[in-house]
Amino acid sequence: MFAFLKKKPEATSTSSSTKVSGKGHATPTRKEAQAAAKLRAQNAVNPSSSKAEVRAQRAAAGARMREAMRTGEEKYLPERDKGPVRRFVRDWIDARLTFIELLLPMLVIVMMLSLGKSREMQSLASTLYSALWILVIIDVTWLSIRLVGELKRRFPEHDRKGWWFYAIMRALQLRPLRMPKPQVKLFTKLPDTYR
Repeated sequence: MFAFLKKKPEATSTSSSTKVSGKGHATPTRKEAQAAAKLRAQNAVNPSSSKAEVRAQRAAAGARMREAMRTGEEKYLPERDKGPVRRFVRDWIDARLTFIELLLPMLVIVMMLSLGKSREMQSLASTLYSALWILVIIDVTWLSIRLVGELKRRFPEHDRKGWWFYAIMRALQLRPLRMPKPQVKLFTKLPDTYR
């Protein structure tokens, strides 16, 4: 009766002359691909390590990096902070007191003044806000001109790419919050040989 439900024998080709098209295997699902990537990442640390050993190695590497951020040890710093140019930029910024460093506290004061109810306080806040940005533009321009001259003089052969953004971001941070921690004191004269 239900003859149409019976399986028909599949025709298998054993001919070696036919070419298989495609890559020869099925595409893995996202779950399988993520599991394989996770396994590769775990085995990259040490193929014979257990999960506890891998965790301990990662914790030790993290502790070394945190210590390097505190002491400025070049070997364990993140890639963005490595190199003699970046070290010089950090030390050069840390040795100076710039107006841009005081920008965030000043903006908080301006915001508090602008919340005042009197027109005089709001007018003062608006004027102070405009003056802040004019002073920041002047400070950043002066800082850039002086720093580019120092970099050209001290590192003529090094790649100085990305120094400007790095310097401005460093200068914007309050001194106690900077990472890596400042290694020079304020108003310190940096040595001429800086490698």
